[in-house]
Amino acid sequence: MPALLSRRALLTGAGVGIVGLAVAAQPWPAQAQEPVAFETDRLAIVTHDGRRYPFTVEVARTPKQRARGLMYRRDMAADHGMLFDYRGVGSRAMWMKNTYIPLDILFLERDGRVWSIAADTTPLSERTIMADGPIRAALEVKAGTCRLLGIEVGDDVRHPLFGDPPLDGPS
Repeated sequence: MPALLSRRALLTGAGVGIVGLAVAAQPWPAQAQEPVAFETDRLAIVTHDGRRYPFTVEVARTPKQRARGLMYRRDMAADHGMLFDYRGVGSRAMWMKNTYIPLDILFLERDGRVWSIAADTTPLSERTIMADGPIRAALEVKAGTCRLLGIEVGDDVRHPLFGDPPLDGPS
């Protein structure tokens, strides 16, 4: 009987260990399951030829919000995005780790002018996406948006973060 109990205990322990390994191997780390709230706001991208495109954005202001960004999301509306407020000017680096949506990333100067664009980024990539310049913020939109709307380096993003008045209209 003691041998049977030992065997049963061993099998139970092995089963618990296998379940533990399976849970640990999931691509959803514990912090991914913690909700991160974002403020929603409106902005407009104004192209070099005067066309104006409104977007509804979530604003990432805190380190926790900026670290999460659009990670773990599977879709986003074409007129939505995420605005990263770095609260200062400097070179910036981003990556696509745990981000399933291909994106265009617009790196923005202090006044909202587009400094550079990383177009059609690769989902889940850990490759560093650098913007070596006076970057105040970044705007992530669905991949292909810049090409479709003709958004280029030098165009303007209008939002109170850059000293512009709030954009009127429904969210």
